[in-house]
Amino acid sequence: MGHVQKTKSVLKCLLCIPITLCAFYLFLAPSLRLLIGYLPMDKCSLESAKMLSLDNSVDASLDLWSRPDVQTCTSWKAPIIWEGMFDPDLYDQMHKIEGSSVALTVFAVGRYLDAYLKNFLNSSEHHFMLGLPVTYYVFTDVPEKVPDIKLPPQRSIKVIKVEKSSRWQDISMMRMKAISDVIESDIRHHCTHVFCFDVDQVFTGRFGSEALGDSVALLHAHYYHLPQKLFTYDRNPKSKAYMQTGDFYYHAAIFGGSWKSVKALSEACYQSIMEDKQNNVEALWHDESHLNKYMWLHKPSKVLSPEYCWDTNIGYRRDIQVTRLLWAPKDYDTLRTP
Repeated sequence: MGHVQKTKSVLKCLLCIPITLCAFYLFLAPSLRLLIGYLPMDKCSLESAKMLSLDNSVDASLDLWSRPDVQTCTSWKAPIIWEGMFDPDLYDQMHKIEGSSVALTVFAVGRYLDAYLKNFLNSSEHHFMLGLPVTYYVFTDVPEKVPDIKLPPQRSIKVIKVEKSSRWQDISMMRMKAISDVIESDIRHHCTHVFCFDVDQVFTGRFGSEALGDSVALLHAHYYHLPQKLFTYDRNPKSKAYMQTGDFYYHAAIFGGSWKSVKALSEACYQSIMEDKQNNVEALWHDESHLNKYMWLHKPSKVLSPEYCWDTNIGYRRDIQVTRLLWAPKDYDTLRTP
């Protein structure tokens, strides 16, 4: 029995390592965070964008070597989108010709609605997919409190009532089923692409058609310069989100793609979450852990740089030339209180 208990203790310690490393990083002094920004990224191995696995023809116009300071493509030949690599007019023109349209899903449940939704929607109207048809799908437990936002032609909002869970973790994880359901019932009939966002963010710059692709993931702002051994993948072998290794650490605050790809992702993540629940397991970072596992097994066709979701608490980074979406100030003690 002593040997078994000792083994269990060791396993518990190992499972705590990712959380400890994450906490250590978050409380680093600003000067040390600045030094982390100087850790070199891998470099793209392709000579030109014509060698990419292209989502569409205009991706061949990407200038992979306009940004020698960062990694501009993945090992599986998907582009990583940074400022200076693309011509926004080319992308907008191509997507208008092809008739691209975008569904934006966002969850505003409990106190998150009052704290964030209005600023999120208003800022989106200034920066998100301008010139393309956009439908907002707002999931909330209090539909009558959704702000009345004046929208131009080709942009609309649909409000979908959801039940409020007692735990914020359950709200976070159960959104995958809600997204899958609304794609099946509505989105697939009206939109070519879907983007899923957390509500506690504010658009500050162009978040345009260059971000559209078949399967789109986002580099997490806090991890893109760190070595892989510090990525907080779920290391619990009992979880369906378990990962020994991976490619990048992706942020679940934003993911997207064609409606078919997002439906496949959301369904797979939901099934894994439910299997974990049946086994009394909860992934380390909830739906984000499951998303990272899915994106490792099913490589995204396009990756967005941290410009597309930046945290100003990180401080100055010379490779962040623009910010397109910013983390809003968080007050979790208040927001996550039942």
